[in-house]
Amino acid sequence: MSSIHADRLPLKGLVVLITGAASGIGAATALEVVRSGGIPVLVDCDEEPLALMAQQCGADTFYCVADVTQMTAMVDVVAKTLSVHHRMDVVFANAGVAAFGPVAYVDPQAWQRCVEVNIFGVFNTVRSALPALIQQRGYVLINASVSSFAHPPAMSAYAASKSAVEAMANVLRLELASHSVGVGVLYASWVSTPLVAEGALHPGFVRLRATMPSLLNKETSAQETARVVVRAMSKRQSRVWLPGWVRILFGLRALLHLPFAERELLKAAPEIEKSYLEGLATEGALASSFGPRERERTLARTEKEK
Repeated sequence: MSSIHADRLPLKGLVVLITGAASGIGAATALEVVRSGGIPVLVDCDEEPLALMAQQCGADTFYCVADVTQMTAMVDVVAKTLSVHHRMDVVFANAGVAAFGPVAYVDPQAWQRCVEVNIFGVFNTVRSALPALIQQRGYVLINASVSSFAHPPAMSAYAASKSAVEAMANVLRLELASHSVGVGVLYASWVSTPLVAEGALHPGFVRLRATMPSLLNKETSAQETARVVVRAMSKRQSRVWLPGWVRILFGLRALLHLPFAERELLKAAPEIEKSYLEGLATEGALASSFGPRERERTLARTEKEK
């Protein structure tokens, strides 16, 4: 990878593949990559918003509609990218979904889908891109989130999957160092994205957030997050904190699940379960476990498989 200088265009000429690029952090990052002189390649499973996002990035922006859980799809994405741009310098493995609900009641298919997207999606993305990244001495950034080390009730699938990709990134960093490929982990707290907005539709999720002090509950805009992400790409950072105080929380991670730290979560857990069961009775398992967008995707996949 060519040396990146701290100038006005820190990603000048670099090809940056972004998964989950149709909305939220991925979409904001795509625009910031363009502003930083980079060439974004957009990947998402939602065709219409992805096409619109590509138009915002520039008329010639290359994009691929793909499900990151399918290895063959991601191999095809990389092959098409190389046929268009002839290189790949940065990969932002960002695509993710969340499943909500106590382990005893969450829809098993929703739990599995969350793990498939958040773990296998990252693996498929990175594995497919590695030969090209090694050739360019590139950089991989994996979106692990604070949930990789802070594990609240009713978020078992999300926490487990984010813990897994954090571990994957730490292993990758060791494996790829001799190939001069950098590996970073993004530890973001609350970011104002559709995923978080959908969570607010569930009373149990609202109760969960109410257990947190105001500092831990503040949301960062997707645009500010994108600036932090692009800065991490330009500096090839191994760990990225968002906001900056997450670094302190990370340092205290061994304490987060001791009794004193779990006191408020223990109080909230029965109330979260109760609200989830109420939703289960009125809306059904899938509606209670997934937000509207992922529920629609699941129903569309089910209809397609008939």
